[in-house]
Amino acid sequence: MRLQGKTAIVTGAGSGIGRATALRFASEGAAVACAGLSADDNVATVRAIEARGGNAVAIEADVTSDDDVAGMVQAAIEALGHVDILVNNAGQAVIGGIDEIERADWDRQMDVNVTSIYRGARAVWSHMRERGGGVILNTASVAGLIGTPGQVAYATSKGAAVTMTKCLALDGARDRIRVNCVCPGWVQTPMVDYHLSQLDDPDAFKARLARLHPLGVGEPADIAAGFVYLASDEARWVTGIALTIDGGVSCGLVPE
Repeated sequence: MRLQGKTAIVTGAGSGIGRATALRFASEGAAVACAGLSADDNVATVRAIEARGGNAVAIEADVTSDDDVAGMVQAAIEALGHVDILVNNAGQAVIGGIDEIERADWDRQMDVNVTSIYRGARAVWSHMRERGGGVILNTASVAGLIGTPGQVAYATSKGAAVTMTKCLALDGARDRIRVNCVCPGWVQTPMVDYHLSQLDDPDAFKARLARLHPLGVGEPADIAAGFVYLASDEARWVTGIALTIDGGVSCGLVPE
């Protein structure tokens, strides 16, 4: 197993990519702290892991709170002994053009998708340094690499996540702290379901997404597979990358 003996914190572990990543990490031998806002969802992920013979604990935490994130890391250390891997996955999407979103929505988007990475990395940094290294992984997006209409706040936040990943990778290299991010395309998650629910014609949008992705819309497990690789010793010489897992959407125009 690729993560045997490792311990990990996964934020946003209650659903979607976070849950899939927590489940996959556990199947690869890691003990997992499943963190997020919903205590019930965290526990559901833990139970799913335990049902498969894995080891996990649930930690209720708000990634927009400095105290919660610091407490999350401390609780994981107390429960699991140490932390080898942190997956900053919790996020949300504010949809709308610059003339549609309010300043409060913009600020919330940056807090959840960008500042949360700062909080998580800062909270675990000294612990990883003292242990001789560690892995920090961030969920960015293909929207952080290419322009996306109607997603100015979301795309900007994910572009910031990509750049922060590279900066942290440089800062952490001397201490053997590797930092990478994954840039998913459209993946079938509760966040995407919410986005579709806000549209006048969700079926038309789903058809458009299918056309944009040469390999079709992805599943959370597709992203979890990328996180496993980056967390494992197979990626010991990999840091500062934005691993695009998007079904080909960023390749260019799709032939009709």
